Amino acid sequence: MSANTVMKTSLRNFFAHKGRMALSAVAVLLSVAFVCGTLVFTDTMDTTFDKLFAATSSDVTVSPKAAKSDGSDTGRPESLPASALTQVERADGVKSAEGAVSSMNVTVVNADNKNMGSENGAPTIAGNWTHNDLRSMDITSGHAPRGPTEVMVDSDTAKKHHLKMGDELRTIAATGDFRAKIVGIASFKVTNPGAAVVYFDTATAQRELIGRSGRFTQINVAAATGVSDSVLKKNVAASLDGPYKFQTQKEAADANRKDVGEFMDVIKYAMLGFAGIAFLVGIFLIINTFSMLVAQRTREIGLMRAIGSSRKQVNRSVLVEALLLGVFGSVIGVGAGVGLAVGLMKMMSAAGMDLSTDDLTVQWTTPVVGLLLGIVVTVFAAYVPARRAGKVSPMAALRDAGTPADVKAGLVRALIGLVLTGGGGFALYTATQAAAASEGSLWLGVGIVATLIGFVVVGPLLAGGVVRVISAVLLRMFGSVGRMAERNALRNPRRTGATGAALMIGLALVACLSVVGSSMVASATSELDRSVGADFIIEGQNGLKPQAAEALKKAGESGYVSHVTEVKYVKTELTTPGGTKEDEELVAATPTYAQDLRRETTAGELSAAYGKNAMSVGSEFAEKNHLKVGDTMNVAFERGRTADLKIAAITSDDTTFDKGAMYINLTTAKQYLPADRLPLNGMMFAKADAGKADQAYKALKSSVASDPTVHVKDQTDYKQTLKDQIGQLLNMIYGLLALAIIVAVLGVVNTLALSVVERTREIGLMRAIGLSRRQLRRMIRLESVVIALFGALLGLGLGMGWGATAQKLLALEGLDVLEIPWPTIIGVFVGSAFVGLFAALIPAFRAGRMNVLNAIATE
Repeated sequence: MSANTVMKTSLRNFFAHKGRMALSAVAVLLSVAFVCGTLVFTDTMDTTFDKLFAATSSDVTVSPKAAKSDGSDTGRPESLPASALTQVERADGVKSAEGAVSSMNVTVVNADNKNMGSENGAPTIAGNWTHNDLRSMDITSGHAPRGPTEVMVDSDTAKKHHLKMGDELRTIAATGDFRAKIVGIASFKVTNPGAAVVYFDTATAQRELIGRSGRFTQINVAAATGVSDSVLKKNVAASLDGPYKFQTQKEAADANRKDVGEFMDVIKYAMLGFAGIAFLVGIFLIINTFSMLVAQRTREIGLMRAIGSSRKQVNRSVLVEALLLGVFGSVIGVGAGVGLAVGLMKMMSAAGMDLSTDDLTVQWTTPVVGLLLGIVVTVFAAYVPARRAGKVSPMAALRDAGTPADVKAGLVRALIGLVLTGGGGFALYTATQAAAASEGSLWLGVGIVATLIGFVVVGPLLAGGVVRVISAVLLRMFGSVGRMAERNALRNPRRTGATGAALMIGLALVACLSVVGSSMVASATSELDRSVGADFIIEGQNGLKPQAAEALKKAGESGYVSHVTEVKYVKTELTTPGGTKEDEELVAATPTYAQDLRRETTAGELSAAYGKNAMSVGSEFAEKNHLKVGDTMNVAFERGRTADLKIAAITSDDTTFDKGAMYINLTTAKQYLPADRLPLNGMMFAKADAGKADQAYKALKSSVASDPTVHVKDQTDYKQTLKDQIGQLLNMIYGLLALAIIVAVLGVVNTLALSVVERTREIGLMRAIGLSRRQLRRMIRLESVVIALFGALLGLGLGMGWGATAQKLLALEGLDVLEIPWPTIIGVFVGSAFVGLFAALIPAFRAGRMNVLNAIATE
């Protein structure tokens, strides 16, 4: 047989069985679409931010060296003197220079005290209106602010919150609150991903945001004609002497892009990981499809061998069909991926993160990656069935369809599967015995991979026993129809195992994450009950501003509150007695923090750590640096003075909250740090007087009601917040895993559909001897349910094992409660039965419509 004949045969077979190939093509399509959609979505976000950063950056920017991209921990942005602006203006190559004020440590609320900021993590930015802003914005209504009672807002925020000219906004900054009326609305020339932006006149911005007149947070410098940014930067740097940072437009944009890029990479690789899982599940679907097609064409392949086709040619014929399937599914998948990206952009916009289709970015690498992945995975999956087809002998033309089982191959497969499963189980056990989480995580990874592959390989062996157990419980009540469904599921254990394995992978991950998530919530809740003595925990967005802290302390004098605790996080450089230097963040708190967060000590008394020039260290830090109570640490406070602090206590690191924390008295921090360098309170705690918890709760909440970003929580509220946060994360992961489960469902549909075709004559004979259409459909539905429950049982059991092992590692980090979320596990198991019913709808309907005489006459 020539190569041309092989191609013609492959094309004829492909189009002759296009209906049977359809679901496999959909699996390839979905997987490729998810990969391409992820790449287009993240590339579009990169383009959006690139345009924004390029538009908002001046030719050269001068800023304080200590300035940080995420704002200041003091609540006041780092600033430079106006005299620096005068010096920059005199530098060679400067066309113009202007001072700018910008702060992200603000909250802007409307007349109803509703936060005007984004809820998706995008910042609220307040500053002065400058000529540089004209690069990225146009004033579309009103005018720029001209005095202390005027403010201009961006059009996206105005539209989102229905703001109009004349509306009053209140801006809450570390320096205090102030009010201004909207006199202008400015529109972005590029896409604004979601930041809320307000502008004031320069004097107001300096006074209210920095707290001092004659200061700027940065200087925007424009280059004269013919002067490059790099030359201008060099000239400006030469004109200034001090702790300043100089960036060209490209350098400033790159620095901003780097901050966003780290977050974007997390999203990108997480989504690609789930796409990989979908591809893995799709492999089983494709293997099943081609295995069944090869089995159904045994006589045809035997005839091809009888008339001279070689093994290689038969093998190549099947692989060409797989290639056609991969190309077809991948091409449509690339197009669907672009559509998926647009859909994701619309969803993000609805959630508050604005993305425009004008920035839609499809790089040439995206379709190439999608096509390569789809084609390679499809051909790879079809390789084993293709080899099996090549082994069909010419004598098979004389037999009925269906290849005889290779007993030896089945035994080898079972042996390999058992070895892999046993090895994986041993790795998981080893992980539970690890002394450190980092050491155990490697064994956990090995165990997960080995047991997953082992279960996939040993699936056909397990199918016999598990399906019989499920059938005994579930199918016996359906009489002869139930028994036939059981036998159909057992007829080809390899097929049942592969179909169940596709569903098993997704559900194993669901079960594992459910166990880990529930255990984290249960552990944190248990630790909260055990360690937190405070009745109330107060948190704010980017820390608690001074006015909120003062209001809470005043509420502590209401007669309902026993005490209010302030907690600040102070950056330092520690030098141990042995000369080792470590950058550490100390917890500077009022002494009542020892009552609010109970910490066990391995040496000394925690209360002593709040004494004059005293501190505590964690047990792991003490062991690492050979420290003991009474040793003296040299502590250099960032942007403050250096102190010698005596270790008065060593706290146990066998905890969840404040693990490794080092405590000092807040008074000590104030002694060595200037007042304007003290960080904002990271959080605060309060204790109610006996029997006055309700009154204390109301008093505390009322005291900070004017700032919607400050939240007073009792322990019940805090536990619910922890549960909600982990629940939201898990729901997002479950949503991504849904793709893999959808592909698995397609696998069940495809298996049943091809199985019905394979059993056409048998179905015709059963109908001829009295089996009704209703009974036939029920038999196929029950077979589907059994296969789905088989996959669910393996997946949930495997996932719970992984989750329990992962929890053992979490216990080394203080999360020591194992909780199995039985309602979720049972719900998923029952849901799998409905998945089986749904998957069987079309195959059962098609089987019921078969013409009895035609079915019996089928060869």
